[in-house]
Amino acid sequence: MTIHQPSIPGNLRIWSVGLVVMVLLMIAMFATVQAKSYGDIEQQRIEKVFPQTDSVSAPEGKFKVRTLSAAGKVIGYVFQSLDVVDIPAYSGKPINTQVILDTAGVIQDAYVLEHHEPILLIGIPEEKLHGFSARYKGIKVSQRVVVGHSSDPSAVTVDAIAGATVTAMVVNEVIMRAAHEVAVSLKLIEDKGGVVNKPATVRQDFYEPATWEQLTGNGAIRRLNLTRGQVDAAFKGTEAEGVDNAGPDQVDDTFIELYTADLNPPTIGRALLGDNQYRFLMQELKPGEQAIAVLGRGLFSYKGSGYVRGGIFDRVQLRQFGNVISFRDMDHQRLSDVFAEGMPEFNEMSIFIVRKPAGFDPGSPWSLELLVRRQTGPVSGTFSSFELPYQLPEPYLERPAPSAEERAAIEEASRPMWLTIWYQKHFQIAVLASALLLLTAILFLQDKLTRRPRFLHWLRRGYLLFTVVFLGWYALGQLSVVNVLTFVHALFEQFRWELFLTDPLIFMLWVFTAASILLWGRGVFCGWLCPFGALQELINEAARKLKVPQYELPFAVHERLWAIKYIILLLLFGISLESMSTAELFAEVEPFKTAITLKFDRQWWFVLYAVGLLVINIFTRKVYCRYICPLGAALAIPTKLRLFDWLKRRKECGSPCQLCAKECEIQAIHPDGRINANECHYCLDCQMTYHNENKCPPLINKRKKRGKPAPVAVQLIPVVEVPATE
Repeated sequence: MTIHQPSIPGNLRIWSVGLVVMVLLMIAMFATVQAKSYGDIEQQRIEKVFPQTDSVSAPEGKFKVRTLSAAGKVIGYVFQSLDVVDIPAYSGKPINTQVILDTAGVIQDAYVLEHHEPILLIGIPEEKLHGFSARYKGIKVSQRVVVGHSSDPSAVTVDAIAGATVTAMVVNEVIMRAAHEVAVSLKLIEDKGGVVNKPATVRQDFYEPATWEQLTGNGAIRRLNLTRGQVDAAFKGTEAEGVDNAGPDQVDDTFIELYTADLNPPTIGRALLGDNQYRFLMQELKPGEQAIAVLGRGLFSYKGSGYVRGGIFDRVQLRQFGNVISFRDMDHQRLSDVFAEGMPEFNEMSIFIVRKPAGFDPGSPWSLELLVRRQTGPVSGTFSSFELPYQLPEPYLERPAPSAEERAAIEEASRPMWLTIWYQKHFQIAVLASALLLLTAILFLQDKLTRRPRFLHWLRRGYLLFTVVFLGWYALGQLSVVNVLTFVHALFEQFRWELFLTDPLIFMLWVFTAASILLWGRGVFCGWLCPFGALQELINEAARKLKVPQYELPFAVHERLWAIKYIILLLLFGISLESMSTAELFAEVEPFKTAITLKFDRQWWFVLYAVGLLVINIFTRKVYCRYICPLGAALAIPTKLRLFDWLKRRKECGSPCQLCAKECEIQAIHPDGRINANECHYCLDCQMTYHNENKCPPLINKRKKRGKPAPVAVQLIPVVEVPATE
């Protein structure tokens, strides 16, 4: 392994490419999206659901809701989801749906007006999408709807769209969230603030002596202090502005100093009431009832005198979960004797009883509302409300532990949509993670593995088969140039991680591909992880086994044809600046959707195109990948920034040896021996030759030199003196 150091011309090329990309991205920043008209389909859906409609109002309010009426009576409401929620779908663009509600908050119609989902543009029929949205008819907006299986027994489940699960989950969230928001704004339902836990109970076994100062310090007693100036300011802009206003020297005078506390906890109740009075109060209370103390002093009376005539206190009320709890005279007790140490003097002191039907939860926040009325006419007046928020301290409470089923339901309901998808696809995620770890090991151990070419050949064939069958046809993990265009636009239009996390397999593949490009270049994805590329390679290898003749273009022609895929990429990017939908249609130059995502189950002309490319591939390996693929072109651009050259070469490569250049089945090796990382698919065939002492010519020459017999040294024949014979 050697660190890749680009030459000065190489650096200039990199900066030139970067400058072009930057200019194109700046153009994308200023590209405008034209609004579309949906024609008559909106009115047709209204007439289908409510044929008696004779009046449709103009869009009103924050969510631009139109009111449907018949004979002067409101019968329903219609709105577009894009005016309520902006949730990105798989394409990165939101799905816009028209939803029609009746006056009871029940969905009567949900119809997708616009989407940019690649798999639905030309692939899965749109009738399936409309059939899916039609299942929401009759569902109340307060219900929880889950796509597929749910551990929540109270949830409504709907089947996903086969082959488009992510899109179905986005449509579900768009319809239900938008419908719920609108229904709450129209007061068709109450906002319960999400999943409601079991009510807490007050601990009767917990008691600590406490003074007034201690109870106000820990929040057991809460205070609201209003000056006359604050009250005057609350009426500004109303008909009562200027009525009974304070003079300049009176604006800081106390209008009312209001205190409230929950008396059920022994620490609070016994401190304020004393032991006997507290015991009597608790004996009077029925199960589920709560006693609230209200204490006030100042110019204003929180009780007033209206309750004497009508029996209802019109100056104080309690609010929790959006519910308003009013008090009648039978819910009121006058409080005269108090015992808290350090307690100030008050003009009025009362105990209000919250009855069981109110569904009050002592463990959840609530507020005491003070209503101040100013007279604007003989019988008319204007109200302004002031809130005193209250939360019972946690030591005084006992919260019931939810059951396992309730915990699972709460956890599921609170999960982000993308996380729910990851849970549902845990098997595919685990398999893909294992496969990517294996591929990483292969790449890091490539020097050892290429010394065992037979083993590596079978390992590679098995991996390519996995890529086609599991990753492509089963898990639909085929990357596309549409993903690249979506990412570029997201960078400048409002980048959100959940946009890319909604498809876990695609997200994992992109993260791995991005990392592999920095280390090895585009070849790792194109040669190992592209299902269509793997399908081509397996078909071509089978053709070679069957002795089908192979044809290659002269290198000079082949080198110039590389430019085609870059031209296609630039054209698609330019089209996407005007219309992403149009770019997605032209991206059908990729046969991925036909051959992989839809498994050849679509119109004949798409099938003919994909099959034609595969037939050509029988005679010339990976023609589409080499000359047409815009995704390959998009990945080749950042390949110039790779950090290392992991493919080894010798000084003899290219001159005089041409073996690897001739054997490279996609002609990624130049005649001079240089490997073009922009075109290399990282099959490692050249590395197997590099380490093969019986195939690589430089190694063969070295081996021959080592095996040549050494010259025999001159051996002297010793002279032996033979004695003379006598």
